[in-house]
Amino acid sequence: MGQKSKIEWTDATWNPTTGCTKVSAGCDHCYAHKLAHERLAVLYSRRLPVIQTPENVADPFSVRLWPGRLAQPASWRKPRIVFVNSMSDLFHIEVPDVFVRQVFEVMVKVDRHIYQVLTKRPSRAVRFFRRNQDLFPGGRIPGHIWMGTSVENQDVAYRVAHLRRLPAEVRFLSCEPLLGPLRLDLGGIHWVIAGGESGSEFRPMEEAWALGLRDQCRTAGTPFFFKQWGGRRSRAGGRILDGRTWDEMPVANRIPENVASPAATAVAEESRIRQRPARVREAVPAAA
Repeated sequence: MGQKSKIEWTDATWNPTTGCTKVSAGCDHCYAHKLAHERLAVLYSRRLPVIQTPENVADPFSVRLWPGRLAQPASWRKPRIVFVNSMSDLFHIEVPDVFVRQVFEVMVKVDRHIYQVLTKRPSRAVRFFRRNQDLFPGGRIPGHIWMGTSVENQDVAYRVAHLRRLPAEVRFLSCEPLLGPLRLDLGGIHWVIAGGESGSEFRPMEEAWALGLRDQCRTAGTPFFFKQWGGRRSRAGGRILDGRTWDEMPVANRIPENVASPAATAVAEESRIRQRPARVREAVPAAA
């Protein structure tokens, strides 16, 4: 179901697929896996998974398709920023190409929203684009569909090169949970999100890692968004880095003026004032 989101860099979530498998260190304490096995277990288990082995049927986090949810963006009259598949990965190998195409057909047609497609499998995203170029006028993914990949440590920095092969107007990185220092080539990258891990088994993030990434973004002229320090709760450590809140957003797409949400308003403001590369707010001291 589509829901308002508490994630600072988006407005809503849209999950036409659910379920995934762990592929790298950033997946170790996956919040979606935890939710699927706890609060959402009964709901997810009502639908058969794509691969119907006894183990998958019993696992609420096996990959499942929800065709009934494809119509949701068209029902949202007010433009919003939409995180696509917060509970899955659209480019998981078990999601059929035909269903991925249906998701993109919705995004291309219902273009009043901005869609944030985040994957740990950008190489499959490239293959999908090459096989379905007829979906994209002019041979490019339009500016209201942002394509991103997760880069939690240097071991998976190769994903950036795969992402760069996508002819998207907005390419972004989610460096969350940030599990170590990163040295990245930010050429062709239009936005970087960073944040620490949250949950009972969270792995602490060092300040130097976040500052190093922020400084690389400054050098490259890439907008930088610091989501959280993390902790046992997502907001336990706050969002202040180097005395400020960093809420920079990409500017390649203009959000309609009637969008009132904080995330969308930030994008609209950046679009109006392109000569300002950053939208940085001074920190407000927290109450004791």
